[in-house]
Amino acid sequence: MGDIGQFLPMILIFAVAYFFMIRPQMKRQKDEKKFSQALKKGDKIVTKSGLHGKVVDLNDKDFSCIIETMAGRLKFDRTAISMEMSAKLNAVPKEK
Repeated sequence: MGDIGQFLPMILIFAVAYFFMIRPQMKRQKDEKKFSQALKKGDKIVTKSGLHGKVVDLNDKDFSCIIETMAGRLKFDRTAISMEMSAKLNAVPKEK
């Protein structure tokens, strides 16, 4: 019991780190990958830098997309699109 007792705090620290830091990050990465794969033409999006636009074309070869903004068309990597901000943009407002 003495040998296991010495390693118990280390095991607990690893378990806490896994459940509070590593696991949520892996879930977030999985959700963002699903979001970027589910993009389609016509979707309104916001990039992580805050640029608003609409998806005009998707390229599966280099995993990029072309978005149309008021300034013109720009090519972005799909990973540059913010899942949270795009969801807020497309959220349906609540009726009162």
